[in-house]
Amino acid sequence: MGDVAVIIKVMPESPDIDLEALKVLIKERLPGTMDMVEEPIGFGLSSLKLAIVVPDGEGTTEEAEETLRNLEGVESAEIISVTLT
Repeated sequence: MGDVAVIIKVMPESPDIDLEALKVLIKERLPGTMDMVEEPIGFGLSSLKLAIVVPDGEGTTEEAEETLRNLEGVESAEIISVTLT
């Protein structure tokens, strides 16, 4: 069993959400190898695209997605891609 790289798109609830504070919160809740970039959507709203590495196992990607969905200020979190590393 190895690891998988997961790309997750996180949408904040509104343009008023502090993305820097949200990034800190995400790093606290999902420790490990991670890269985050802001992606402008429009009308002042930006999403965050996360690249994380999690152990390859049943439910691990869904757990990460669910953790992100439950964060304050997050409207949605969606797995975009999963790749074996």
